[in-house]
Amino acid sequence: MRRQALIALAALSLLGAACGSDPGFDGAKAPKVEAARNADGSIDDRSMCDWKGKEDRETSETAGPGAIQPNVRRVWQIVGTGEDRHRALVCREIDTNFDGVKDVVRRYNDKGESLHEESDSNYDGRIDTWLTFAGGRLAEVKIDSDRDGNPDEWKYYSGGKLARIKRDTNRDGKPDVWEIYRMGRLERMGVDVDADERVDRWDHDNELKRRLEDDDRKKEEEAAAAAAKKSAEDQAAADKADEAAGDSGSAAPSSDKNKKK
Repeated sequence: MRRQALIALAALSLLGAACGSDPGFDGAKAPKVEAARNADGSIDDRSMCDWKGKEDRETSETAGPGAIQPNVRRVWQIVGTGEDRHRALVCREIDTNFDGVKDVVRRYNDKGESLHEESDSNYDGRIDTWLTFAGGRLAEVKIDSDRDGNPDEWKYYSGGKLARIKRDTNRDGKPDVWEIYRMGRLERMGVDVDADERVDRWDHDNELKRRLEDDDRKKEEEAAAAAAKKSAEDQAAADKADEAAGDSGSAAPSSDKNKKK
């Protein structure tokens, strides 16, 4: 059982390092969607930004890297009047695989900071990845890896760095694996065995644990060495002061004797 837990821990550690990709995703087998043509001859690119028919919105379309036709649309909201009138970016969507369908959309607040992003990472026409930002920095990522429309992996970030992950490995809609990260590496993994959404067993990354313990021990040794050095310096200074005082005391009688002669 212990060996199996360590094997699972190693596998999940590698999975966490895979930048959130779905290890079971095969792009060649994933169903594809194509842009449809409307009755008026225009192309329906499945826009996810809210701009059509709104007088206070403007759009711009550009071709991103590798694209021949425009595949990036930005939607601007017109704010203010008169001299205060200006545009604020509220939405951006991209066709990342150049099939004519927008598959990534990001929305912004009135300060231009990212709020949310949704994407169809396997191009099957359904959103499977959700990003949430706080103060413009990535805070949470939700992933639907089994394509059932519901997230089964949740990643949480602190200061822009991965802090912990929850996983639903048995596809019952509830997390059963918890991973805690430190300095970008998996530190320990908790497993729920009886499906009560509570950790029944914690498995540690022994190598990381050993390294952290070595770092702590090194810091303690350095602190002890510094304290010993300071104590030795203080003792040397005290000995020198005592020696100087002794030399001064022995010189006085000799001076008095010379005066008597």
